[in-house]
Amino acid sequence: MDGLTSYLILALISFLPVASTIETASVPGENPAKEMIRVGLVHNRNSIAGKMVTSCIFMALSDFYRTHPNYHTRLSIQVRDPADDIVDAASAVLDLMENEEVHAILGPELSSQARFVIDLGMKAQVPIISFSATSPSLSPTRSQYFVRTAYDDSSQVGALRAVVQAYGWREITLVYEDTDYGNGLVPYLVDAFQEVDARISYRSVIPPSPEDIDIVKELNKLLVMQTRVFLVHMTALIGSRFFVLANNSGLMSEEFAWIVTDGMSSLLDPVISKALGSMQGVLGVRPHVPPSEYRRDFEERWTKLYAERNSHEEIADLNLFGLWAYDTVTALALAGEMVWEPAKSRYLKPNTSRNNLNFSSIGISEMGPKLLDKILSIKFMGVSGEFNLTNGKLQPITFEIFNVVGQREEIVGYWTSTQGLSPELNPSLKAEYTACTNALKPPTWPGDTLKTPKGWVMPISGQKLRIGVPKKDSFMEFFKIEWDPHTGVPSYSGFVHDMFLAVLDELPFAIPHQYVPYVNESRQSAGNYDDMLYQIKLQKVDAVVGDTTIVANRSYYVDFTLPYSESGVAMIVAIKDDERRNMWIFLKPLSWNLWLTTGLAFILTGREDYEQFNKACAYRMGICGAHPDSELYCKFDFIFYRATFHTEVHGRARLDKEWPFRRLSEKIFRERPSRGAAQFQ
Repeated sequence: MDGLTSYLILALISFLPVASTIETASVPGENPAKEMIRVGLVHNRNSIAGKMVTSCIFMALSDFYRTHPNYHTRLSIQVRDPADDIVDAASAVLDLMENEEVHAILGPELSSQARFVIDLGMKAQVPIISFSATSPSLSPTRSQYFVRTAYDDSSQVGALRAVVQAYGWREITLVYEDTDYGNGLVPYLVDAFQEVDARISYRSVIPPSPEDIDIVKELNKLLVMQTRVFLVHMTALIGSRFFVLANNSGLMSEEFAWIVTDGMSSLLDPVISKALGSMQGVLGVRPHVPPSEYRRDFEERWTKLYAERNSHEEIADLNLFGLWAYDTVTALALAGEMVWEPAKSRYLKPNTSRNNLNFSSIGISEMGPKLLDKILSIKFMGVSGEFNLTNGKLQPITFEIFNVVGQREEIVGYWTSTQGLSPELNPSLKAEYTACTNALKPPTWPGDTLKTPKGWVMPISGQKLRIGVPKKDSFMEFFKIEWDPHTGVPSYSGFVHDMFLAVLDELPFAIPHQYVPYVNESRQSAGNYDDMLYQIKLQKVDAVVGDTTIVANRSYYVDFTLPYSESGVAMIVAIKDDERRNMWIFLKPLSWNLWLTTGLAFILTGREDYEQFNKACAYRMGICGAHPDSELYCKFDFIFYRATFHTEVHGRARLDKEWPFRRLSEKIFRERPSRGAAQFQ
C-alpha cells in the first residue's frame, strides 16, 4: 500500500517542475584524474541544523581524502534542498536518478520523506542512506535498499521503561507530534510500559505544523487530568515551542514529571536557550557517545570552521546527527574505493520511452548493489563511536539519563540492556539488571524540588466514584454520619471511614469519589444492609463502604474485598480480681481459728518428742565422735533411729528389725568394735 501511495505521488511529481535547489559540490583540491562516484544529498540546508550537517559532510570528505591521497576514487556530492516538503523530496531524488545517475542517496532528512523515497531506491537499486530518519516504521529488514546510519527510535524504549519503573509510576500521558516520526514510536511504548505494569492513560497528539493555539488547547486538557507524568516525543523544532507554552500554562511546577525522548536533545534542530529555560526539572534520554581524542579534535576543528563560514549567525551546537553524517560519508567513501568499477558507472536503461507516467525508464544502477553490500560490512571507530551496521542500522549500546538544571543538562545515570540503570558507566562490571531510584543520582524536578512526584493528583474534572455508606443507630464507632444543622452538609467518621481513606492513600493513582448515604428523606436508614448492597447491582452506587458482613446470598450480586476485621459478637462483663494468683491461696480451705488450733497442737506435741530425741542424739553423737571408724554406722543409725523412735512414741510397731540399713549398720559395728564404743556401754 505504501508503495502504491509513493507512485501516485510521483505521478503528480511528473507534472511539477523540480522545486529543489540544485548544486554540485566538489571536494577542495579534487584531482580530475580520479574516478568520480556521484552521490546525491537530499537535505534542508537553510536551517541551522541543516548547515551544521552539511558542514560535517564536507569535512568528512576533506579529512578522508587528505588521509588517503592515493585512493583512485572521489565522491562527488550532488545536493538537492527539498526543505521539509515530502513531494519535493521525492522529486529531488527522482531528478538525481534520472539526470545525475547517482549510485547512492544521502538522506532525506525526515522519516515522512524517506517513506516515499525508499520505493524509488528499490526501483533503481540505489541505496538510500539516511542518518536522520529514525522512525521505527522504516525498517531496513523490510526495505533492502534502505540503510539507517543512525539509531532506531525504538532503541530508547528500554531506557524510558526503566525510568518509569524506577519511580513507580503507573500511568503516563504520551505527548507526540502527528508525523511518521511521532507515530512510529507509540506501539513500542505501549508494549514496553505494559511489561512494568504501567499504561498510557491518554495520548495528546500535536499537529505537524501547529499554531500556538493548537498547543494551548492540548495543554489545557492535560492540566485538568489526574495523571502528572508526561512523556514528550517530538522534534526539537516543535518541542521547544511546546515547553515554552507549557511553562506559561503552569505545567512546569511541583507534582509534575516530564520525560523527553532523544528528539529533544539529539535531533536536528537544537533546543534554543529560551526553551531550555522552560524545561527546568525535565528528565530525558539520549544515546551516549563515548569520549575520544578523535572526537574532541573533530569538534574543535568544526567549531572553528563553522564560525568562519557563518560569522553573522549564531554558532550552532554540534549534535549527534552531525557526527553520524560525518561517519556515514567516511564509510561511503571507503566502500566506493573498494568496489568501484569504471565500466559500471552508468545506469542500465530499459528500452522504453520516457514519458510523464512511465517510471520504468528510471534505469538501474549497476554499482548500487555493490555499494550496499560493502557499506553493510564496514566496521570502524568513528567520531560517534563504533560504526557497525547490524541488520542495516546502527546498534546502540548505552543511553544517558539527563536532567535539565539551569542552562545545562546534568547526567544522573546511564542505561544498558544488560545492567539496566546505574549512576556511573562501568561496562566491565557484571551486575544484574537494575531499575530503581538508587541506581540514579537524585534529579531536580519541576518547581526546583528534590521530592519525587507521585505521578497523579486529584483531577479538577471528571466523573467521581459513588460510594454508598450506611446510616447507623448503633455501633457508630464503625461509621458515623452527622449533618451540619446550618448547612446540611454531612460529615463522616469512624473506623471504616479511616480505613477506606488509608487504602486510598496507598494507591499509586487518585480515585475521585463521593459518599452517598443510604437514607430516606428524613435522613434515616432506607433499609437493611442487604438492600444497601443491592444498590450496586441497580447501578445506583459503584461501591459500598461499611461494617458489612460477607454472607453467601450477598455474593451473588456483589464482590467483597478481603476482610479487614474479624466478625462476630462478644459480651463484656465486670469481674473481680482473680484470687488464684495469690500465693496464700492454700490457706483458704480452713478458717483462721482452725489453723490456730492446729498450730498450737503441733507445738505442744512436738516439744515432748523433741526432749526425748535430744537424749538419743547425744548418745549417738558420742559414739561417732569417740570412734571415727564407726562414722558410717552413726549416719545410718542416726537417721533410722529417729524414725524408729517416732513410731514408738505413738504406739506403733517397732521397725528396728525390719530396716535393712539398720541391720547393716549394726553388723558393721559388731565386726569392728572399738574402745570408744565399749566406754559408752
